[in-house]
Amino acid sequence: MSRAYLLFEPGPISNLKLTEVDKPQPLANEILIATKAISINPVDAKSRAGKGIFGRFKDELPLILGWDVSGIVESVGADVTQFKPGDEVFGMVNFPGLGKAYADHVVAPADQIALKPKNISFEKAAAATLAPLTALQILEPNVKPGDKVIIQAAAGGVGHFAVQIAKILGNEVTAITSTKNIDFVKSLGADHVIDYHQTPYEDARGFDFALDTLSGENLKKLSDTVSDGGIIYTLPSGANNEDLSENLKKRNVTLGFHMVHSDGEGMEQIADWLDSNQLKVEISQVYDFEDLPKAHESVESGRTRGKIVVRL
Repeated sequence: MSRAYLLFEPGPISNLKLTEVDKPQPLANEILIATKAISINPVDAKSRAGKGIFGRFKDELPLILGWDVSGIVESVGADVTQFKPGDEVFGMVNFPGLGKAYADHVVAPADQIALKPKNISFEKAAAATLAPLTALQILEPNVKPGDKVIIQAAAGGVGHFAVQIAKILGNEVTAITSTKNIDFVKSLGADHVIDYHQTPYEDARGFDFALDTLSGENLKKLSDTVSDGGIIYTLPSGANNEDLSENLKKRNVTLGFHMVHSDGEGMEQIADWLDSNQLKVEISQVYDFEDLPKAHESVESGRTRGKIVVRL
């Protein structure tokens, strides 16, 4: 048997129920991971509430949420050659489908997983999955060395990785954050920091690329900072940006949307950066598995720095 949080119907945090379930068994191309840590993302909370991508798997209730996992390989499928029992691994499982990571045993396709660097903990490995993959998949195809990049919510889960990855890719980075996080964001390598409590960031100009993680009015403000011919990307939130898109077309500014997808090669790149200390992981709080619902509360506060992690 195994333990997992089941969601019998979408709604409040109390709908997550810790339950005994059958231990999953890997298919030929999968591995079975004995979970050591998972991380919680805003999409987790939205899905639990019946929003975001919940519609993709609403017919599979009761279901197990969660995508970010690190742990130890317990067994491998018949066709798996790159991993063996005892390997320490991490990755984002089956996103944007069902990852079923809120469990002490998780099955994952082998091509979505990477070996965990020995220099980081299971907690930090779990945190370095969906969020840096999002930043990597957006930035790598859209920026070139020397570009001026501005990043919204630079101390957040995606944001703090985006600052670092943009610097690794050779960009000049301006980070938008709150007063209390200025020193933290500078420590990530940001060349310039805008304290949105003190300065209207929408008055900044001259950027080749902007990354918005907040959407809505913040997206509109950030779009003003991008030069004609530039690019702005936002994370999917269900917001209607048609009017903004039409206005940006007049300035030849590309408005892009990206939903992260599971990606073993991307995880290997992240593992390399972690191993060489080019990429740092910020964890604001770690909860025990039995307190996973409290982790949802933290994520929903919208005020966390870095990532929220649950350990087993």
